[in-house]
Amino acid sequence: MSNGLRRSLVDAHDPDLSIREQCQLLDIHRSLFYYQPVGESPLNLELMNLIDQIHLLDPCFGYRRICEILNRMGYQVNGKRVLRLMHKMGISAQYPKPKTSIKNPDHQIYPYLLKDLKIDKPNQVWCADITYIPIEGGFFYLVAIMDWYSRYVLAWELSNSMETSFCLEALSWALTKNRPEIFNTDQGSQFTSRRFVDALKEKQIKVSHDGKGRFMDNIFIERLWRSLKYEEVYLYCYEDGRAAYQGISSWIKRHNELNPHSSFGYRTPEEVYFNQVKRKINILDFQKFF
Repeated sequence: MSNGLRRSLVDAHDPDLSIREQCQLLDIHRSLFYYQPVGESPLNLELMNLIDQIHLLDPCFGYRRICEILNRMGYQVNGKRVLRLMHKMGISAQYPKPKTSIKNPDHQIYPYLLKDLKIDKPNQVWCADITYIPIEGGFFYLVAIMDWYSRYVLAWELSNSMETSFCLEALSWALTKNRPEIFNTDQGSQFTSRRFVDALKEKQIKVSHDGKGRFMDNIFIERLWRSLKYEEVYLYCYEDGRAAYQGISSWIKRHNELNPHSSFGYRTPEEVYFNQVKRKINILDFQKFF
């Protein structure tokens, strides 16, 4: 049965089964149910993928420099077009990072609590961010929640829009595992929204927001995005949301359970987060991650 046919079987008004439960029974990720094709031409989608890669290499480049690079690559584009696509992706030249989370001036901004703070244990600080994930004929947004100390990814979600709900789903998933003392994010509207902040305060979690324009305040999750894109996303052209979900899921599993960090004596994020010793594996164990 095709993904499209299975998606058509999901009934949003079913009184007995939620959309999540129906998607689980049909063996599809719920992002496939919500996904609608993005109304951009193939050329614009190609340009957006290049813009994402250029911006990831040098986050300080604004639309004029990116436009010049694209023209030197053989694309006949003007600055107005590049700027529109950057806005569509959530990339802003005002900040030294892809701002997939756009600030809402009506939301309260909380102080940055990590300055001069010694972070020396799991669940002391969690962080979250959103990034752009291209697929054939469109794109998704990915949110991830990570333990700052161990680099362990606690939860993640894909969505075809930047609404707060998919960030709340990731937070709910993460909080089933544990809870942090401090939760740090950028000033994006998803993370400063009343719903998201209230969900943290209900668990007595301190809210911390990056300083304006300070991409280094959330540097570890920025490094996670860079690794994810160069080791997984840019190597494969996902044909749909299901392929993107499977690829990202496999990569995050490898990151958590297989990727050793020199700063932790070459223990994996999972071993550090759960305070485990380095475990022995054989080639069959290794192959299961690929």
